[in-house]
Amino acid sequence: MKKLTLPIRFGIVTSAVLIAYFLILVLMGKHTNVFYSLFNGVITGFGIYETIKYTKLRQGKGFGYGNGFTAGVTTGFVATLLFTIFFAIYATELDTEFLDKLSTTWSKDYKNFQGIVFFTVAIMGFATTLVLTLSFMQLFKSSNNGKN
Repeated sequence: MKKLTLPIRFGIVTSAVLIAYFLILVLMGKHTNVFYSLFNGVITGFGIYETIKYTKLRQGKGFGYGNGFTAGVTTGFVATLLFTIFFAIYATELDTEFLDKLSTTWSKDYKNFQGIVFFTVAIMGFATTLVLTLSFMQLFKSSNNGKN
């Protein structure tokens, strides 16, 4: 469990930044435009990158691909899970008209739309996490040619 404390902490901070960004979009009235959610990938990517970087610094020569991959995936999954929970609470309890506004733009079938939105938010976060972690590990992995 001690190996996961750093990624969990980074995941919590990353989710807090994602939530803050979403609330800033709410204040500007841009939260129904899904294209602003592309910046969530940048936020999540930064959190994953920093986690892998600090894991490598902490472990030194003991750092391996598996350690970095686990740290990155854990960070992204924690951030995605917490943000998805916040998003569900926001959409169903705090701004009950949010999904109505979103559905007028993207779907006419409101009954299935709510579940699809929450599922999509989670899947996008998990997919982003896997892709970015695999990408960043190419930067941090040890080289086979002895230079790293």
